[in-house]
Amino acid sequence: MSALVRVLRRAWLVVLVVAAWELWTRYAEEAYFPPPSTILPALRDLWFDGPPSLLFLNETARDDFAASLGHLFGGWLLAGAAGVLVGVLIGRSTTAREVFDPVLEFLRAIPTPTLVPFFIVLFQLGATMQIMTIAFGVIWPVILNTADGVRGVDRLQLETAQVFGLGPVRRLVEIVLPAALPKIFAGLRVSLSFALILMVIAELVGSTSGIGAQLINAEHSFELPTMWAVIVFLGVLGFLFNGVLLLIERRFLGWHAGARQTAS
Repeated sequence: MSALVRVLRRAWLVVLVVAAWELWTRYAEEAYFPPPSTILPALRDLWFDGPPSLLFLNETARDDFAASLGHLFGGWLLAGAAGVLVGVLIGRSTTAREVFDPVLEFLRAIPTPTLVPFFIVLFQLGATMQIMTIAFGVIWPVILNTADGVRGVDRLQLETAQVFGLGPVRRLVEIVLPAALPKIFAGLRVSLSFALILMVIAELVGSTSGIGAQLINAEHSFELPTMWAVIVFLGVLGFLFNGVLLLIERRFLGWHAGARQTAS
């Protein structure tokens, strides 16, 4: 019951926005802004008119979701692994930070969509190009948050561990990484939001399947309810991804929240 009350307390604004959207679009009768009552049937017809045994996913949905989510999580996981490694290196080594900081700041400042033609030339059209586009665009929050978390480790803990004979590897695994995990999770959450955006951008170019391909096809065919259905679905996906990561973070970092409450 308490969980239901929390959901209702947070969902009232969503219900209010949807109701206002429905009323305004019906009153305005603007073709470019269809009401939710038109968008939801278009979403069902596009992806969710399949059998209940397959969670109502039709064949188009299975193809599109497998392609898009495969590229998204492939690029995100690649960026997460590489970003943590680079972030730890920069955070632990002053020399590495001084050497790599100018290059990283230069690369970070380049808008990823402008590099899509370069990735097409380098990797050709296909899954590899899309995964690398996503990975390049989302690695920076992971690197910066990891480096910040590693640099923020209490020096007294490191010195105490060294006194007790813990080697560099054990200090890294048992002290540095656990202390930096809250920052790392924050970087992963931000990067997952960026990955969803870049997934769509990468699929707008030369892709025949995927969520982004459905969006551009609906735009070119002037199927506005379908176009809005894809946009709404992307928003729902972003909300779900963030919620799942928050649950994982609370599950594995419960000790961190307890430590902060004890300290306060």
